[in-house]
Amino acid sequence: MKQTKSVIPHGTLARRLVAVALTTTLFVGCNKQGDTISSAEEADKKAGIAAPGIEETKAIAEEGFIYGLPIVMNYAVMNEFSVDKNSGQFKAPFNVLNSEARVATYKDTAVVTPNSDTPYSFLWLDLRSEPMVISVPAVEKDRYYSVQLIDGNTYNYGYIGNRSTGTEAGKYLAVGPDWKGDKPAGIDKVFRSSTPFGVTLFRTQLFNPADMPNVVKVQAGFKAQPLSAFLNQPAPPAAPEIDFIPATTKGIKKNFYEYLDAALATVPETPENKPVREKLASIGIGPGKSFEFKDLSDEHKAAVLLGMKEGDDKVKAFIAGAGKDQNGWQVGGVSGGDHAYYNNDWLKRAATASAGLYANDAAEATYPLTRKDADGEELDTSKHNYTLTFDEGKLPPVNAFWSVTMYDGKSQLLIENPIDRYLINSPMLPDMKKNDDGSVTLYIQKESPGADKESNWLPAPNDTAYLVMRLYWPKTEAPSILPPGEGTWQPPGIVKTN
Repeated sequence: MKQTKSVIPHGTLARRLVAVALTTTLFVGCNKQGDTISSAEEADKKAGIAAPGIEETKAIAEEGFIYGLPIVMNYAVMNEFSVDKNSGQFKAPFNVLNSEARVATYKDTAVVTPNSDTPYSFLWLDLRSEPMVISVPAVEKDRYYSVQLIDGNTYNYGYIGNRSTGTEAGKYLAVGPDWKGDKPAGIDKVFRSSTPFGVTLFRTQLFNPADMPNVVKVQAGFKAQPLSAFLNQPAPPAAPEIDFIPATTKGIKKNFYEYLDAALATVPETPENKPVREKLASIGIGPGKSFEFKDLSDEHKAAVLLGMKEGDDKVKAFIAGAGKDQNGWQVGGVSGGDHAYYNNDWLKRAATASAGLYANDAAEATYPLTRKDADGEELDTSKHNYTLTFDEGKLPPVNAFWSVTMYDGKSQLLIENPIDRYLINSPMLPDMKKNDDGSVTLYIQKESPGADKESNWLPAPNDTAYLVMRLYWPKTEAPSILPPGEGTWQPPGIVKTN
């Protein structure tokens, strides 16, 4: 496997190195012959094509970052979950379903803003040689479950579960972009992925810790098999083995364009993405290329770094300004969706992945999120305690269940805490303490609020905080959070108490 050793710095360090690189360029004007971009320029010249200048290189790097961020994030997770058995996050090889009889904890670091509500089953699909049949069992009606099919573009291309297909047993077919055929007998529905590789996420509701054996029984009914096996036919020839370039989620910012170079080989070119991919190819990124940042000239390094930073700034600005501010919560800003939902809006797609990779469609789950209290001030639980109170009769309106999850404000990962509690959700309500007026108050702070209030305590980091509210299968009739940001129900604000 090709080892990626180059480093693209970020943050303050990136700005310093950009300044150094620009200074070097101004005084020396060097251009290392034979680097990835210079080689691409030479190829363009020989083909009679105008090669991109420094400013255009920066613009391409920026556009490429925005277009490629979700693809790269997905590629890194795929490597950790299904390629690198020593990643520490490995689940199972391609086309092998893996179920976990647990919820996510602070030790799960591959996916930002992880859901700790539901035990997961994971299935990374390789659809190159043939489709895969996904079977689900009958599930009791009061237990929510969903199967979310996500492709390498991070489009949600299908759903199975209570909301979408009901609670009866069923068999569904996931097919790749090039598959041609009719729906086989015995298959309830066909879902088409825009890429040959993708992840399928199975979420099964857990009512309480003692309920785990029941969840395991449901998970045992989830099955995956090749179509040929389902039809009792000979298997087609196996797809060629791929020597995936190693990638980790922690290495994305340091190796972004190398990862993008590798990831684009797993995402087919289409009329919609062709323009940006042609631009990336002009600076040596894409299938058949071998991008190496460390080999670039100083001026090209500066251009790429600046482009990456400006792209990152645009993603962050989109997230910060998206949706409606409702009592300090952002509602309706970013949510998952299918190809039509994004409609080639690469910035919207990048912001969604950055805010919460593999986000559900709003109809499946809506995610108010916040880094601010009701007064618009940053949540800093190293300095302050906070409360969140739901008035009687004004809990989040859902058909399934709701939760409020705490994350570290910088990493967007779950935090280690003394009671191993990462969220408060509606199944916990019977054990929580109510106020005299029937309202329910959550205590958001780094230290226990006291034994009499600990049932309502949501442990917080000794730092800034990031909270995500999840409404699974939100109600459509009033009061409702739908459509996100325009609904008749709004989340209450977080209040600083000291």
